[in-house]
Amino acid sequence: MSLFKVFDVAGTAMNAQSVRMNVTASNLANAGNVSGDPEKVYRAKQPVFSSFSTSLANQLGVSGVRLDGIVESSAPLQLRYQPDHPEADADGNVYATNVNTVEEMVNMMSASRSYKNNVEMINTTKDLLLQTLSLGR
Repeated sequence: MSLFKVFDVAGTAMNAQSVRMNVTASNLANAGNVSGDPEKVYRAKQPVFSSFSTSLANQLGVSGVRLDGIVESSAPLQLRYQPDHPEADADGNVYATNVNTVEEMVNMMSASRSYKNNVEMINTTKDLLLQTLSLGR
């Protein structure tokens, strides 16, 4: 396997972690949303990834990361009785988002560390390639 393939794999992984961080940031930004209509309240979103490979990559055993889509969480919404809230329905209930801020913060830290690991992998590969080139002097 060529060391240049490492850049392709790490690049797709960095892109995946960037998407993951953006989705998590969106979830955290909407964590306090409430609505009187359960259809209008924000629902947590999660990216879905898979590995992909081309025919050459199949021969070499190298693959990358592909974003398959972003799906809404199926976790139940929180029902709160707040008759004084301006968004409350006729029964005095509001629906709160299903975003779990603790899980989202853990997800953000995990994505950030994965991104950093891929940057380190690229830097290490670059250093190895530069050392290989310097052997020819």
